Amino acid sequence: MNDKVSVIVPTYNSEQYLEVCLQSILQQSHPHIELIVVDNYSIDATQKIAKKFTKKIFECGPERSAQRNYGVSQSTGSFVMIIDSDMKLTRDVIRNAFLQSKKYELKGVVIPEESYGTGFWAQCKKLERSFYIGVDWMEAARFYQRIVYDEMNGYDERVTGGEDYDLPQRIQNKYGSTSIGRIDDLIYHDEKKMRLYTLCKKKLYYGQHMNRYGSMPENVRNYKKQSSLLRRYGLFFSHPGKLYKNPLIGIGMLIMKTCEFGCGWCGLVSRKFVHKDYK
Repeated sequence: MNDKVSVIVPTYNSEQYLEVCLQSILQQSHPHIELIVVDNYSIDATQKIAKKFTKKIFECGPERSAQRNYGVSQSTGSFVMIIDSDMKLTRDVIRNAFLQSKKYELKGVVIPEESYGTGFWAQCKKLERSFYIGVDWMEAARFYQRIVYDEMNGYDERVTGGEDYDLPQRIQNKYGSTSIGRIDDLIYHDEKKMRLYTLCKKKLYYGQHMNRYGSMPENVRNYKKQSSLLRRYGLFFSHPGKLYKNPLIGIGMLIMKTCEFGCGWCGLVSRKFVHKDYK
């Protein structure tokens, strides 16, 4: 087993933030990194930007799971890390995930995320994500042993919305809850100028595809928590000091989350009762 970490970055029209993402990967303190970009046929400058950082650029679609799996199939590292193109890594993320994985023989490693962006709704999303740090049913691994990733056949390409949770939950189902560890180093998630309409539209789309994820035996336990608005509100209200530190942002976050849940359930119901192909 070598100490090379292959970092897979799926992209689609990512010219706004890709350079920051790729720079943060190549500036990591871990010495052996392989950078692979898998683009979903972008029509902007995404591939031009990617060529400044790596020669390993491929085209694949239609969804992120297929892009991720294809990128891993082209990689040569003993460890793989999946990073979205709107993320920025702090300097020691890969090094510490690698060391943690080696020390405790972990199959996967969770790396906490912190959002940033401009505007009111971006601040609401930042607050929301802050509640999930350290909550096992809301965090998902992004760093894996390559041999385990292959054993699990990577991300399930039939799953859209929930795929981030599905893979580590399948790993834990086989190897136990302690097979997935975590580090404290942060990944920053660039939300840019966020709009409530865009968030709701995304949740509507994911809601139309969530049943496959939620119906899988490995995912049922966490899915019940993740899809429960009451469970989510319970998490938020268990930290009133954080929730109401800025009352306007706190109330806005609750409104945002309620809207997202409503759209998600609308998507789920519409797919179930309108589309005959729903399974």
